Amino acid sequence: MRHLHVGRSLSRSPAHRKALLSNLAQELFQHKRIRTTLAKARELRPFAERLVTKAKKGHLAARRHVLRFLSRKSVVKSLFEEIAPTYADRNGGYTRIIKLGSRVGDNAAMAIVELVGYEGVMAEKVKAAESKKAEKSAKKSGGSTTKPAREKKPPKKAESKAKPAAKSGTRKAPAATGKKAAKKSSEK
Repeated sequence: MRHLHVGRSLSRSPAHRKALLSNLAQELFQHKRIRTTLAKARELRPFAERLVTKAKKGHLAARRHVLRFLSRKSVVKSLFEEIAPTYADRNGGYTRIIKLGSRVGDNAAMAIVELVGYEGVMAEKVKAAESKKAEKSAKKSGGSTTKPAREKKPPKKAESKAKPAAKSGTRKAPAATGKKAAKKSSEK
């Protein structure tokens, strides 16, 4: 029985679990929203919220403490300068877990983890991507429709001659090996 064992093991060693949680937290702080399994999301929530609370303090020791868990300095910078100030008046509850259906391959329960207050960030990214695609398609249709001619490379010379086609009915049986070969040679 797992008495007094707090948290999920996620079928990983402690070092692997720590690396997983820090990577998930980095992705959450970078993209403001991630999609993962429900068990990982529930384990990530307190980990990420502790880091945000530490970042709200804003001093050097807090930054060094957060750097123990997050390896990307750009993510730590955005956490301290962008994310933490938005939660200055909020006491906890910085993340939200939205349950999705189950995954097709293994039927695992999926969830979205997002930072509260950053719901429109993903929509802005999607709109920006769509506008880039629209510009690209407009650029293609506005320009010439013909593709530039490619240079043809000379064909490679065959180093070995092609094997002649086997005649039907003249196939030899494979040579016997091992015990069978020894038995046949002893019979002769």
